[in-house]
Amino acid sequence: MYFFSTFFILMIVVGFFQYQREKAFRTEQLDQLLSTYNQTIYKFIELNPWDTKSLSSFLQVFPDSNLRVTVIAPDGGVMYDSYVPDVSQLENHIDRPEIAEAMVDPLGKGVSIRKSTSTNIDFYYLAHKFDHFYVRSALPYNIGLIVMLKANMHFLYFMVLVLLLASLMLSVISKRITRSIDRLQLFLSSIENEKAVDSEIVFPEDELGQISSNIVKTYKKLWKTKSQVKKEREKLIQHLQISQEGLGIFSDEKKEILVNSHFILYSRILTDTNLYSVEALFLIPELAEINAFVDEGLRSKELNRKRITIEKSGKVFLIQCIVFKDETFEISINDITAQEQENRLKRHLTQNISHELKTPVSSILGYMESIVSNPDLTPERQRFFIERSFQQAQRLTALLQDISTLNKIEESTALFEKEIVDIAEIVKDVLNDVHLQLEAKRFKVINNFPDELKIMGNRSLIYSIFRNLTDNALAYAGTNITLEMSCYREDEQFYYFSFSDNGNGVPEEHLVRIFERFYRVDKGRSRKMGGTGLGLAIVKNAVIHHGGTITAKNISTGGLNYIFSLKKN
Repeated sequence: MYFFSTFFILMIVVGFFQYQREKAFRTEQLDQLLSTYNQTIYKFIELNPWDTKSLSSFLQVFPDSNLRVTVIAPDGGVMYDSYVPDVSQLENHIDRPEIAEAMVDPLGKGVSIRKSTSTNIDFYYLAHKFDHFYVRSALPYNIGLIVMLKANMHFLYFMVLVLLLASLMLSVISKRITRSIDRLQLFLSSIENEKAVDSEIVFPEDELGQISSNIVKTYKKLWKTKSQVKKEREKLIQHLQISQEGLGIFSDEKKEILVNSHFILYSRILTDTNLYSVEALFLIPELAEINAFVDEGLRSKELNRKRITIEKSGKVFLIQCIVFKDETFEISINDITAQEQENRLKRHLTQNISHELKTPVSSILGYMESIVSNPDLTPERQRFFIERSFQQAQRLTALLQDISTLNKIEESTALFEKEIVDIAEIVKDVLNDVHLQLEAKRFKVINNFPDELKIMGNRSLIYSIFRNLTDNALAYAGTNITLEMSCYREDEQFYYFSFSDNGNGVPEEHLVRIFERFYRVDKGRSRKMGGTGLGLAIVKNAVIHHGGTITAKNISTGGLNYIFSLKKN
């Protein structure tokens, strides 16, 4: 529309200019004609004696019958007028506009269009100043002369036709351009609002349309890439937020770019003061080594790594730093307290296992060596050594079985298939298996379990829970003991159990550790009783495997009470 308006105005200006030029050309032609008349009349007067009649006769040969010729003296007096026979009646013409103009014009020429005072007719006057008089020619300013002086309108008609054709062409072109521009505008609006361009935008098949289509295709590719990068960035941020690792990324000026919640938490633990910003982490003494490494890494412009271990507030942290080539760097803080404790526990466990295995093996070797070294031993003595060796071998077998069971529970829980099991039935089986020992130690058992108490669990592990608790009571509670077991509560998810005796109990300082591997309250007495030191550890892990918890407490009237829960499903 803007281009069309500009073209339209330009055409009007050109048409007006051409019209004025044509009009000026026609006027100039008339001036030349009248000037020729004036020059011819002047020469006639100069070459012939002054005679108005001969002058009038001479004027008859001129083609314009309406031509008015006036000869005026220098003082303005009229000497001759072809329209007025008696010039004495005419007033002085010195003040006529065309005469006044010719008087001062360097070329001695004056022009005017006015009504004649003498004849009361409109004339087009052209006067020339000569040496001794003025010659003035005039034609009536009527319709014919006006038409003659008007510009040729054919050009204007041609211009109008060109304008109409150009307008039509511009309209067609502008519509095509406008369609492309409108669709580009729609496309740009989507870009400004950061929206994806899902629908296919069809442009006209021209150069602008091709360029527009290429722009849209390029943008779609960029949008797709941006969306993928955004998704990956969101995944990374979500991963960082849920990660147990504290992670912080910083600029070369040690300004925070991205940190997760664990990084802030661990940073607070590492220092005894409140950090007003994450950047203040570089000021604490505990990270002086990391800070120095970052400064050196930024200077060297190389990819470097550094890792240190810090113990603080009962926790162990592994801190790693990496400086990237773009001069940003990353600090990760990992709480490896559990890992360190596990490593220490494994070392301690290895030592305990070695010690526990060493005792029965040494005993067996000693008994066998006594038999081999003393061939004269009596059969009774040999039988004694063999029976003792057999007992130690049984203890060794039980120890290895318990270790194997415990490792399976902790590391290979998938090996224990679950099914619907009846706890009441399993407890009856346990009591049947140990009824001789119960009778020997005069145990009274109070079994308050209902007839059916079913859960989804592993029969072998459920059996080991109640068998180990019963064996533990038989070994350490004493004699004439009452053993009571019950399911004292249930809810939608759990059964809650109590297993108690009224025996010797456990000193309070040992209660928190009785579920540890190889932990014994009375080490000498425990070994004499044949225990492996793993029974309660197996109980705890079997309970955890079934989604429950277990604790032990002394009973005020004497004895020990185990309270634990097992998940129904």
